[in-house]
Amino acid sequence: MIPFTKAHACGNDFLIVTEEAAAARDYAALARHLCPRNTGVGADGVEFFAWTGPNSGRIRLHNADGSIAEISGNGTRCVAAWMVRERGLKAGDEVAITTDAGSRLCRVNALQANGEFTVEVTAGMGVPVFAERIVKLASGLAVAGVEVSTGNPHFVIVVDNDQFTVVGRTWLQIGAEVCIHPDFPHQTNVEFVRILSPRKAEIRIFERGVGPTSSSGTGTSASATVALALQGCQSPLTVVAPGGAQTIAWSGTGSELYLTGPASLIAQGEAF
Repeated sequence: MIPFTKAHACGNDFLIVTEEAAAARDYAALARHLCPRNTGVGADGVEFFAWTGPNSGRIRLHNADGSIAEISGNGTRCVAAWMVRERGLKAGDEVAITTDAGSRLCRVNALQANGEFTVEVTAGMGVPVFAERIVKLASGLAVAGVEVSTGNPHFVIVVDNDQFTVVGRTWLQIGAEVCIHPDFPHQTNVEFVRILSPRKAEIRIFERGVGPTSSSGTGTSASATVALALQGCQSPLTVVAPGGAQTIAWSGTGSELYLTGPASLIAQGEAF
């Protein structure tokens, strides 16, 4: 039996499994076994965790399809919430989490333990790197966007309508094609961002290895990078995804970006 904790951040859900519990198991196969909604526990991915110190740990993320992701901002905050509970931490404390994209320091802002265990966390997301580019689809359609690295790859497309369509095609169609486009040999996450005001934006997310998701921490960070650097928005910026809102604080190119949002522990169990 494999013990797990299930957590979510704005509906983006993860299973947290210790490396000790998963010893001798193939992580990719185990993620494909646990993540299906109807035949498994159900999650967007599995964070495999090992303690490295009293308030520090290492995570390896496998998406629902078994593929490896360098980092998930929401998954990292979910793990931070789990560490807070395991160590009995409180507001003001910090945990350090090493990911395949580097170390991320997470600060506990507030805890709520009535009903479900929810922690508001501010996570350092590293220094984003971005460049405008055009992707040419199989139909010949040229899609303008911004390639952003937040430790993992993103392609951000700015839209001007509340359906998030791009030249008459749905964001789901565009996202599915851009995600696996030959220009991105390791595939890419795709975000569609609509600017609502200088302090607020709305997004849709097509996640590599998962598909459409209700939220993404790195996707929120990538979208905010584009909104702040190229669309005239101001920090702090509220970014609203279908699963809820998160806040980005960023002082500009060359500086670290900070993501704030909730993470909730919702279930514990065991799976075969």
